[in-house]
Amino acid sequence: MRRHRRGFTLIELMVVIAIIAILIGLLLPAVQAAREAARRAHCINNLKQIGLALHNYETVVGALPMAISLRGSGTTTAFQTGWSALARILPFLDGGPLFNAANLSVSKEDPPNATVISSSVAAFICPSEVKPAPSMHDYGVAGIANYGVNQGDWFVWGGFNGPGNRSAFEANRSRRLAEFTDGLGQTLFAAEVKAYQASANCRHVTLPSVNDPLHIPGPDADPYAVAPEYDNGTCVTQNQSEFHTEWSDGNVHAAGFTTAWPPNKAVMGRAAYEGLDLDLNGRNEEDGGPTFAAINARSYHPGGVNALMGDGGVRFVKGTISGMTWRALGTRSGGEVVGADAY
Repeated sequence: MRRHRRGFTLIELMVVIAIIAILIGLLLPAVQAAREAARRAHCINNLKQIGLALHNYETVVGALPMAISLRGSGTTTAFQTGWSALARILPFLDGGPLFNAANLSVSKEDPPNATVISSSVAAFICPSEVKPAPSMHDYGVAGIANYGVNQGDWFVWGGFNGPGNRSAFEANRSRRLAEFTDGLGQTLFAAEVKAYQASANCRHVTLPSVNDPLHIPGPDADPYAVAPEYDNGTCVTQNQSEFHTEWSDGNVHAAGFTTAWPPNKAVMGRAAYEGLDLDLNGRNEEDGGPTFAAINARSYHPGGVNALMGDGGVRFVKGTISGMTWRALGTRSGGEVVGADAY
């Protein structure tokens, strides 16, 4: 007599596959959430290390690093090297060898600095960044930045003879901690930014629509009304190739941010990129200023961005934060009172 082996029917096999698929579907979000939690924790640690480096720099030098060092008069730059605040704190981020290899007396874009600026610095890259590779420029390769220092609201720099901005970092100014009368725990030092950020680059506009340091748009204003350059075609470039692609560059669009709009502000432009930033400069800082810009804090973390406060603490700031609260956190001596439950 023949023995008949019992096997699975096609229906039974399909049921088993369906059950496995359902289980995978249930587990995948949990796995992704765990991975994102790990990436966010790593990102927070990067900002804490940057905070420690800034304070150690202040202890050694006596003031915080300037955003960029320039020499000139009025709106004419006689000499600049372009190096950023991030570059200046490298020795306090285990980046001593890289810093020692840099020649800070010449432009960061000069051939002797090619190897330095093309290097990727782990402390400047968030694990959630979707494109961590170095960027290509007309002068060569540059390492990206996922963190920027606080360089203004809309007003970034007034030029060699102009007024100072209201924030923690600025061109040609190294601020002492005693200047932060709002309290270090109530002042933004740095925040996350997205590399290869979509931008409307208006550096060749003769007179930008936002041009008065004492009268800047409120954080709840209509972007297209107060800055038509977002969408009126007057800007030279509008692309995803330049902003926050150079940790070595001290201009605000490269290694900084402003509190013009709340984090992750979605402003659409001609190219319909999500969350367009606006380099609304008649001139870059390195070109002599004055400088106005809406360079927003952004991240790939759901719901908001990690931000470094002046006391070294890192807070997760929701994208729904009040624009006025965000703007208040951006000033160093504005006299605003911000409650701990406001963000």
